Amino acid sequence: MDLNSASTVVLQVLTQATSQDTAVLKPAEEQLKQWETQPGFYSVLLNIFTNHSLDVNVRWLAVLYFKNGIDRYWRRVAPHALSEEEKTTLRAGLITNFNEPVNQIATQISVLIAKVARVDCPRQWPELIPTLVESVKVQDDLQQHRALLTFYHVTKTLASKRLAADRKLFYDLTSSIYSFTCSLWNHHTDTFLQQICTGDEAAAANSLERTLLSLKVLRKLTVHGFVEPHWNAEVMGFLHAVFERLKQFLQCSRSIRAESICRDRLEKTIILFTKVLLDFLDQHPFSFTALIQRSLEFSVSYVFTEAGEGVVFEQFIVQCMNLIKMIVKNYAYKPSKNIEDSSPETLEAHKIKTAFFTYPTLMEICRRLVTHYFLLTKEELTMWEEDPESFTVEETGGDSWKYSLRPCTEVLFIDIFHEYNQTLTPVLLEMVHSLQGSTNMENTNAILIKDAVYNAVGLAAYELFDSVDFDQWFKNQLLAELQVSHDRYKPIRRRVIWLIGQWISVKFKSDLRPVLYEAIRNLLQDRDLVVSI
Repeated sequence: MDLNSASTVVLQVLTQATSQDTAVLKPAEEQLKQWETQPGFYSVLLNIFTNHSLDVNVRWLAVLYFKNGIDRYWRRVAPHALSEEEKTTLRAGLITNFNEPVNQIATQISVLIAKVARVDCPRQWPELIPTLVESVKVQDDLQQHRALLTFYHVTKTLASKRLAADRKLFYDLTSSIYSFTCSLWNHHTDTFLQQICTGDEAAAANSLERTLLSLKVLRKLTVHGFVEPHWNAEVMGFLHAVFERLKQFLQCSRSIRAESICRDRLEKTIILFTKVLLDFLDQHPFSFTALIQRSLEFSVSYVFTEAGEGVVFEQFIVQCMNLIKMIVKNYAYKPSKNIEDSSPETLEAHKIKTAFFTYPTLMEICRRLVTHYFLLTKEELTMWEEDPESFTVEETGGDSWKYSLRPCTEVLFIDIFHEYNQTLTPVLLEMVHSLQGSTNMENTNAILIKDAVYNAVGLAAYELFDSVDFDQWFKNQLLAELQVSHDRYKPIRRRVIWLIGQWISVKFKSDLRPVLYEAIRNLLQDRDLVVSI
């Protein structure tokens, strides 16, 4: 396909392919499909989508056809594969300029460059990474951002390759650019913090976008770019710096308006910091040992003490709880029954955990989980009232514990209670004993506290098997609570039925079942409880 003569024709057909009229659209799509295997077609597309004077919709379509062509025809073994000569020209053209003005098109160009990099970098495309590194240093804001966006997508794609030879190439790449990427991230982060202090919110938003992108690159390099990252001082220095940066960003959130675009990006960056820690712990548990103490101190401080008041937000709390949970449950940190069979790394990690989770710390975590995070909110009570089935599904569905606050708190409670049940059982039983007897119907908070404690006893049913005489509790307390008909007591009636459901397969005498069935029969008159039963 001759570039000069074909460009006008291809441009015309692409324009027709953006039409809403199917009589015009369909023939254009058929023609483009026929051209997919024509030599020179993708060079024409490159010229079209890099021409900023053309219609945005036409350029967008040209990018999509180019991207689809990479998937189908870029590899040497593909039917109708592109010639090596044309691929060389295309690779050079893709990284000539990073000045795409339209965000959506810029993202698509970054993605298609990453697709080519997956196949060709570094062997057939050794100049890609050096070009990107130089381009993110330029002073022009647009070029710097577009190059950084591409740098992220390329790094993300290369990090996802799993063959041993590809892993080795990525390790080599990481060692060559890690120092530069750390410096880049620190530069953009410091710039953002300075601009926030001076009140320049528009400039701060741009710097924060670059901070976010450079942090995304660092996340991939840190998690996937080293075999034993704990031996690399720069990696461990970056991970320790994450905690300091998190504190700075959380403090920044106090001074940024809730409706500001900067606030949204700030929260995304804070969450990304936590993802760096979670991913590193998941991939390198023993390398994470040096971070266990600091991670627990940080997370517990912000989630379970006054330190987090006014600065934390729901998704950040969820991430911190997930971090605590992953440390508590991590099998790499659990010694064998025969201590001599455990590795020194496991024993060291276990020692750090044991030293942190003292009785006062565990007691405070348990009390705070139950009496603060387990409390039903007004929104939850309304949802339970209006759509109990959806409320139940939302509480228990799939991996919701990773992303939603209530399931996350309950899973953390279960895991900590299982790990430290001898310490926490007396704490929970004391909370139960303090709630025996009737509850003041006018005291909404007392009702919600009782609901939360009963929830905890249900979640910990298997751990409490030897410590709770559930049959006696049912006869002396729970049965009576099922018979309280006051409308304000509805949450407790619901919770007691759920609680019995948790315990009935654990510890419940068969001769008490007729009494239970009779109580349930009476409750069936309450239409709000049918789903729970």
